Amino acid sequence: MSDGVRNVIIIGSGPAGYTAGLYSARAMLDPLMFAGYMSGGQLMLTSDIENFPGYPQGIGGPEMMMQLREQAERFGLQVEDKNVERVDLSSRPFKVWVEGEEFQAQSLIISTGAESIWLGVEGEEAQKGRGISTCATCDGAFFRDEEIIVIGGGDSAMEEATFLTRFASKVTIIHRRDVFRSSKVMYERAANHPKIEIKTFRSVKKWLSDDNGLTGAVLEDPRDGSIEEISCTGAFIAIGHKPITGFLESQVETDDTGYIIHKEHTMTSVPGVFAAGDVVDTRYRQAITAAGMGCQAAMDVEKWLEEQH
Repeated sequence: MSDGVRNVIIIGSGPAGYTAGLYSARAMLDPLMFAGYMSGGQLMLTSDIENFPGYPQGIGGPEMMMQLREQAERFGLQVEDKNVERVDLSSRPFKVWVEGEEFQAQSLIISTGAESIWLGVEGEEAQKGRGISTCATCDGAFFRDEEIIVIGGGDSAMEEATFLTRFASKVTIIHRRDVFRSSKVMYERAANHPKIEIKTFRSVKKWLSDDNGLTGAVLEDPRDGSIEEISCTGAFIAIGHKPITGFLESQVETDDTGYIIHKEHTMTSVPGVFAAGDVVDTRYRQAITAAGMGCQAAMDVEKWLEEQH
């Protein structure tokens, strides 16, 4: 075991984790963070962030995460770019295993986030952040007067498509069936919009690109396998998110889809275990709301640890 028992271990990075680290470090809690091999969270895939207060010219996602990390480390946050393999929350101090090594802490803050579900088709990996996105609020403004597509059939797909009409000249919704999971109101708002076209019985088989980025997609009709091409310079995948909670092995109460449930403020069903950011948030999923929740979690941890003495 390393370094005795810590006051708090933060699992996961991103805006929630780094803000929790900053606040708990300034509260002299000597926090240890396991940021994960892919530290920085989803914003590492976002090329430009224009909606985070304090950056009038915008800022690159990776750059913002480096700045948040540097700021927290300046106050004493210790960051390890390693993944947590499993935890034991049955008694305190809690046990955390990282690359076979055991660590212990009086409290935990879980900020592992949620990952967007991608299609995983040919050409996708190379175009992530270069035309293919999973966040219209983050990236929609980069596609002014361009033709874009949205993939999905739920409320988020309809909402993203409607939002994107503010910027795009045309938005085409691609859905593999002709039945939509979205609410009637959301569907009709999209279907009746003059800038939106809906193509049913289509799924993306392959992304097309050139040196400048995305140029289009090859669509397949699942009924007969027929193929067509569609031109677009931007594509938004809106088929859902999955929270990163597998390592918890159901020791913390979650909803049906795996998102952690808050019981009291930011505390989970296990006293001493707190959660912040997209691992909890199914509604907003913004950097600023995640950062705010990270602040709340750190302040809740500080208060809770004081009460234990």
